[in-house]
Amino acid sequence: MNTPIQLICGLGNPGDDYDDTRHNAGFWFVDALARQLGASLKKETKFAGWLAKASVNGRAVWLLKPATFMNLSGKSVAALAGFYQLAPESILVAHDELDLLPGQTKMKLGGSHAGHNGLKDIQAKLGSAQFWRLRLGIGHPRTLALNQEVVDFVLHRPNREHLKLINDEIDRALSIVPDAVAGEMNIATMKLHTRKAS
Repeated sequence: MNTPIQLICGLGNPGDDYDDTRHNAGFWFVDALARQLGASLKKETKFAGWLAKASVNGRAVWLLKPATFMNLSGKSVAALAGFYQLAPESILVAHDELDLLPGQTKMKLGGSHAGHNGLKDIQAKLGSAQFWRLRLGIGHPRTLALNQEVVDFVLHRPNREHLKLINDEIDRALSIVPDAVAGEMNIATMKLHTRKAS
């Protein structure tokens, strides 16, 4: 029996300087979801983040953007999960993914943090890697033939073409949220990983 998703967290860095950077793709997803659901994210000091409670087909779900910097994301996620007694497998974390190109998105349960500081801290603070990840492809400077360090790459804006591809993927990923919140993770994953021929 699949566990319904009760918390959808987007990863990013707070502050205007970071709003449009690749590392904030998870924030972009949660902002788009909040708009779609008519939810308003409000700063909650208790949970070190911006939080909204939304409803998807009558099922409650929390939307969260940690207000800490990326490498401390676990503080916010663990505070909320602890307070509401949410199991790791009921948490979906949306984040930028270097190993996928812009225009690619994958979802998986558990696995390595692959050096992603946000995932690394969430894993440490939850004491478990068994949470879901929505991996929004941003590409890697090496695969994109860019002479740029990874740290520099993720903290810069994508070009117009890549931004459109990422935003299109965010729109596509929004469509699987009802299945995820209903606990139909196999269906959600299959929909996300299946592309219609254009």
